[in-house]
Amino acid sequence: MSDLVDERAKRVNWENAYLESRILSANRLELISILYEYTTSCIHEALDCLEKGDIRGRSKAISKALTAIVELESSLNFEAGGAIATDLARLYQYMRERLMAANVKQEAAPLLETERLLKTVGEAWSAIRSEGVSAPAPSTTPETPNMPWAIPSTSDAADSYTRQSWTA
Repeated sequence: MSDLVDERAKRVNWENAYLESRILSANRLELISILYEYTTSCIHEALDCLEKGDIRGRSKAISKALTAIVELESSLNFEAGGAIATDLARLYQYMRERLMAANVKQEAAPLLETERLLKTVGEAWSAIRSEGVSAPAPSTTPETPNMPWAIPSTSDAADSYTRQSWTA
């Protein structure tokens, strides 16, 4: 049993070191993506605990997810982000409400719904990141009707946008 505990401790230390390294070397957009990944992993943990009947573990995992969503929400810059920031704030608020409902009612459905929403928005951030851009900018062009933002033509413009949103 002691060997199992030691192995788990080594794995957790390695994962923490990897995450710390990733955070320290990340640009602003990568930090947002990391928060989405982290929040999703907290929801997975909550679902596992719910299945096992681990009330304390479930509550702790949901609390971590709530904290991460609050961090995402606090990073919004309503002046620079306009309607997108407002919509994201509403979505984050809805996610927080669903997570609290999952914790109180001890149900998986609100957790699964929140996970689906996080994955959808997280995939959008990842798509932007894979384009080599630092952040989305508000869109007014008709070429992107299904995407609420346009990818700026240069990373300098995007970096200016994220600098404002993370320092505000």
